[in-house]
Parts: sequence; C-alpha cells; structure tokens
Amino acid sequence: MVWETIFLALLAIRRNVLRSSLTMLGIVIGVAAVITMVTLGRGATEQVTADISSLGSNMLQVRPGQGVRGPGGMRTDADKFEIEDAEAISREVYGLEAVAPAANGSTRAISGNKNWPTAVMGTTNAYLQVRDWQLEDGREFTQNELRSGKTVCILGTTVRDELFGDKDPVGARIRLQRLSCQVIGVLESKGLSNFGQDRDDIVLIPLRAFQRRIAGTTDVNDIYVSAQDGISTETIQTNIEDLMRERRHIAAGQDDDFHVRDMQEIVSTLTSTTRILTALLSAVAAVSLLVGGIGIMNIMLVSVTERTREIGTRLAIGALEREVLMQFLIEAVVLSSFGGLVGIILGLLAAGFGAHVLGMPFVFNPGIVAIAFVFSAAVGVIFGYFPARQAARLDPIEALRHE
Repeated sequence: MVWETIFLALLAIRRNVLRSSLTMLGIVIGVAAVITMVTLGRGATEQVTADISSLGSNMLQVRPGQGVRGPGGMRTDADKFEIEDAEAISREVYGLEAVAPAANGSTRAISGNKNWPTAVMGTTNAYLQVRDWQLEDGREFTQNELRSGKTVCILGTTVRDELFGDKDPVGARIRLQRLSCQVIGVLESKGLSNFGQDRDDIVLIPLRAFQRRIAGTTDVNDIYVSAQDGISTETIQTNIEDLMRERRHIAAGQDDDFHVRDMQEIVSTLTSTTRILTALLSAVAAVSLLVGGIGIMNIMLVSVTERTREIGTRLAIGALEREVLMQFLIEAVVLSSFGGLVGIILGLLAAGFGAHVLGMPFVFNPGIVAIAFVFSAAVGVIFGYFPARQAARLDPIEALRHE
C-alpha cells in the first residue's frame, strides 16, 4: 500500500516537473546552505585549533606589559624581563618541559646582491622545543655559541628562499644589517598563521648575540614556556604569575605589569567563537527551510484544488479518508525529501569548493547530513498535513460536481 502510494506521488510530481522543481527550491537552498555553513564552520574550527597548536605543545607566553583588550592589544610601558627571570621560572616552577627567553626585532637580511626585510629573534635551543619546531637542514646552536654570543644563525624557509633560492645556505654567511653571521641551519616550514602572518619569515640567532650586537641591551622581550604532558597549564600560569609578582616587587592589590598567555585558553576561546558563529549562520540559513515548507503547502493546496474530481472519484468507489490523507502526505514528503537529497549534494559540493578556496580542511560530518535529510522530510510532514487533511475531508458528491 505504501509503495503504491509513493509511486502515485512520484507520478503526480512528474506530471508537473517545473512546478515541483520550483517548489523544492526552498528546501534545496535551505539544506545546502545549512550543510555548507556547518561544514565550513567545522573546517574553520579545526584550522584554528591546528594553527594555535602549531605554535607549540602546552605553550605559555610571558610578556611584559599588562594585557588589555581593544586597539593596541597590551600596554608596553612596563620594564622588560632579564634572562635571570627565565632562569628563575625554569628553576622554581614545577612541571616545565622547557623555558626559552627571547628578544626580537626587525632587520634586513643580505646575501650577495639579494636582500630581504625580516624578523630576527635572539633565543636559545629551548625555543625550538617549546614551539615544537624541527630543523629541515643543519644543526642547532652549541652551548659554546650560546654562552659566547657567537654570530651564527638559523633561517626560516621564507628567508632561505628569498636569499638563496634552491641553493643550500648552510655554511654560507649573511649580513643582518651590519652584523655578519654564518648560517648553520634551516627551520621546517610552518606556513601562514590563522591571521595571515608568515611564520617562516624569521632568522634565529643566539640571545647574547642579539643583545650585544643588535639591541645593545640585556632585555628579554618574551619568555616562552612549555608544560610537561599531564601538567595543568592553568596551575603553571598561576605559579608563574606568583613568581613574577614577587620578582618584580608588585604589592598586593596592585595590577600586574606583565601577563601570561595560555595557548590552550586561546584555542578554547577561538573555537568557541567559531562554533557560535557557525550556529548563527546555520540558523539564518535554516530560514530557507521554512520558506520551502510554505511553498510546499501552497503547491499542495493548489494540487488538491486541481484534483478535486479525482479525489471525489476515489472516495466514491470506497477509498478511506486515511488513504487519501496518506496519498497527499506522502506526496509532500517525497517532494521535500527529494529536495533534501539535492540540497545535500549541492551543500557538500559547495563546502568542498569553499574549503579549497579558503585553504581550510574539509570536515565531512555524516551526522549533519542525516539531520538535514530528516529535517527536510519533517518539513514535508508538517507543511503537507493541512492540504492532505483538507483533501481527505472532501465530500465525495461535492467533489464529483467540481468543475
């Protein structure tokens, strides 16, 4: 009985292909938009998580100045750190994997007749451990190079490509403005950050070399800290804050003149924001499903009017009201379900294209596909019930008289 009713519904839809297609358009657009938004939203969430995680495993960053919201990002009127601050954190805070003091600036790297504006950072080998950054070629700094502040450097791949092209730079010498240094290694590529910053556009040199030969001070701009696996970064953040308040002589009740950023907290905040935006966009897209449902109701009402004599004939020869109700209800469900299938296909194609263009991963979610299909069928049931009920309650005599 059900299969026969579905077959009749398909015949009715086929008789008016253009009208049926236009009726399904709202469902198609709604389902496709929801799937596209949710899939791209999940891809964006995964991309943000991967980008932040690539900064380093369980990383915290200690910076001078009070972190504030709004333009500027932070107050920079606080005293910089000293290398002894990093040594104190490494010595007195439990559960740390590595601690890397760093000082940075901008410079122009020069090799032969080629030059490239880039960032230069003075740091230690611990920076590579904290950032989970491997070497593509060459070696790390030796302890003697770090202690003496020898002028050696490790290049990011962008600097390597701009100055040397396809040539191996290890062993060559470059100038960082007036400072001549020997290239001892090349970092693996990390690519662009989520904010469009080229993380490979950097040159690393020993911290003491940066302080003596470039900055002319003993300042440390940042302290990068990596927590051991299984150790809470929140606890480490609290312990670092207590230690730095003591070392910087900040009295109780006074604001900190430094701040500690927990990368896991940033990941949580950004992914939460992405999910909220995805949900809002999906809710807006779902309005199309409501519009599509109204379109189905309207067309089904027209169909009941056009087929009044047919309905009267069926009722007159013994068809039950529930059978007529089921016929029109299944017709509405078939219409909306077919629209849902088309919407799913178009939504996945659009999401795949969008992920490719935006450079984010395509995250297929079978759950949202199933929900979208069930929801489209439910739209057919909800908006098809009233026209089906009206058809089932027609008086056979009046229906047969209908012109």
